[in-house]
Amino acid sequence: MKLTNLALIVGAATALLGACSSDDSAEVAGGNNTAGGAGKGGGTSEGGKGGLESAGAAGEAGGLENAGAGEGGEGGASSAQTFTVLLENIAPSKLFTSSGVFNTPVGALTAGPATPGKAYKFTVDAGRKQKLHFATMLAATNDLFFAPSGDGIPLYLDDGTPITADVTTQIYLWDAGTELNEEPFLGPNTVTRQAAANTGPVDTNPNVRKISTVTEGFVFAYPAVTSMIKVTVTHTTGTLFDITIEDLSTAALTTSDAVSHPLPLSPGVWVLSSAANSLFTDQLPAPAHGLEAIAEDGNPTDLGAYASTSSGITYPASPGAWLLHPAGKKPLFTAGSKDYGKGVEAIAEDGNAAPLGAALTSLDGYIKGAVFNTPLGASTAGPILPGSKYQFTLAASPGDSLSFASMLAATNDVFFAPKETGIPLFDAGGTALTGDVSDQVYLWDAGTEGNEEPGIGPNTVTNQLQPNTGTPGEGKVQLLSAVTTDTYRYPAAQSVLKVTISVK
Repeated sequence: MKLTNLALIVGAATALLGACSSDDSAEVAGGNNTAGGAGKGGGTSEGGKGGLESAGAAGEAGGLENAGAGEGGEGGASSAQTFTVLLENIAPSKLFTSSGVFNTPVGALTAGPATPGKAYKFTVDAGRKQKLHFATMLAATNDLFFAPSGDGIPLYLDDGTPITADVTTQIYLWDAGTELNEEPFLGPNTVTRQAAANTGPVDTNPNVRKISTVTEGFVFAYPAVTSMIKVTVTHTTGTLFDITIEDLSTAALTTSDAVSHPLPLSPGVWVLSSAANSLFTDQLPAPAHGLEAIAEDGNPTDLGAYASTSSGITYPASPGAWLLHPAGKKPLFTAGSKDYGKGVEAIAEDGNAAPLGAALTSLDGYIKGAVFNTPLGASTAGPILPGSKYQFTLAASPGDSLSFASMLAATNDVFFAPKETGIPLFDAGGTALTGDVSDQVYLWDAGTEGNEEPGIGPNTVTNQLQPNTGTPGEGKVQLLSAVTTDTYRYPAAQSVLKVTISVK
């Protein structure tokens, strides 16, 4: 499943990058007041133009190394310290947004196959970027199954309109490559004749491939997919869709004994994912997660369990900006008050750090600050997915506090930040702060956009058609936990973002 994990990570990064807009005209204050803003000399970066499109100001000193320690207004060389701040995404990475098993035909009281004229039906809750994947066995075979291509079935048009349509032309009959094909219904190891589950000779070609390309084992002329199965998508309301997988009454084939056999469909598994090749990859061996059990035996148990534990929202953290300021100042926001209009909204809604970066020098108490936008080890700007980190370095003196903001991606306007007065970098005795300070970081709601279901809502950052869209919000910055109109579930801040501080 390494390829599948990679596809998911790449897909999530692409989605967030596409959703987070940039402003190439906005440069970030890259040094202290004496360093000339976003200058390039003396160890500074280019200040992170565009928030996401440039590698500048992220993972480095943030354009501050030249600021030095002990310059005017920073407490003197004897008391200044150099701090390195590490923001690490420790959230779990999920392969699928959601998943489920379908095993009981419409009108039936117990689980079982769908015989000709019967259908399975289930409901999915899908965002614009998620596509539908499923697998169901063509029973009476060795290891054949119906499924979409690796691209999955899109549930929205390019303009964001949800579909209601017959999507059968996007379904194919596949060979799992796990068992050598015999004549349907008559072969001793086909599903209705085998002595026990998972029996039969191994396929000489181990790759999943469309049945039309199979030349190994018994070669049979199967009917057209559209004469065996019908798959329809019906938009009901909001982000909900009904999916119907029907075994057509005409689904039959004639074997060498001149008998016409009805073709049942087995119980199966569905998933929603923004990544391609979510359940298998054409011309590669079937992953060892349960697809074989469906394709050979019509048993969805293993794949259903795997999909369930692999389902959920993956939460990246977006590029952001940090600011050093005197203790007691509230440079980024005031809890309970309207957003300042200095760029926190662009981070909270779109993961775009450029506007805040450009406004840093105008913020109350500004000493120094910069954008962070390139994960450690990366060569280009982007969000930090689970397992990735941002890092920046700054010089500070007693009496200084650190504030920063980074979006909890997959939401409408939720962001990470310390309390409004920031994190004091020294205690009352002048000792520098070090260690894990994650407990001083919270999830805030910017109050600029109405909240929708994370990862699903049409105006969440990975689903919106363009930046800065959505219904009006609550009108004030507040802790996410205080937003009484929001009943959706969110992770704890500390379960996504780990923040550690060290001193040279």
